Parts: sequence; C-alpha cells; structure tokens
Amino acid sequence: MQSSNRLLDDLAKMANGALSAATGARQELEQFMQQRLERFMNEKGWVSREEFDAVRDMARKSREEQEAFAARLSELESRMAKPRAPARKPATTAGRRKTPRPRKPTADAKS
Repeated sequence: MQSSNRLLDDLAKMANGALSAATGARQELEQFMQQRLERFMNEKGWVSREEFDAVRDMARKSREEQEAFAARLSELESRMAKPRAPARKPATTAGRRKTPRPRKPTADAKS
C-alpha cells in the first residue's frame, strides 16, 4: 500500500510539473504570437482597435466643433446682412460761426 501511494504521489508530482511546464510554454507561445502579429500590423501600417477608437473620437470632437463654428459664423453673417437703422447724425452747426476761445496768458507772454 505504501509503495502504491508513493508511486501515485510521484506520478501526480510529475503530471503537475508537466502541466505547469505546458502552461508556461503556452503562455510563452501566446506572447510570441501576439508580438509577431503586432509587428506585422505595424509594418503594414495597421492600427490597433484602441488607437482607431481614439482617433475616431478625436475626429468626432473636431467635427462637432467645426459644426458649432459654422453655425456661429452663419449667425454672424445673417446679423451683418440685416439692414441697420440709420444712425442719428449729430446736430450740425452749419449756420453758426464758431467764435474762438480767448487764450489765457502764458508765463512767457508776461515777460
């Protein structure tokens, strides 16, 4: 009985070691494949989903700002196109002659 337990324990340890080695190899293989895929995509000029989403969001924001500026511009243009009421002209002094103001004596004139 003791020998069979010992044999089973050894087999379990060996299987566990093999399983952990296979898991490690699988992880390494996945990392290697991901690196190769990323390198291939970069060489071809392709972008990741995250980069694409970021650029799409920036483009959407720029488009919204451009539309807001266009609306503001059209509003300003329509304001400028409306005829304005004529500005009131100041009262003229056409018939009156301006009399010169008397000058105050300066210090140089007294000497």
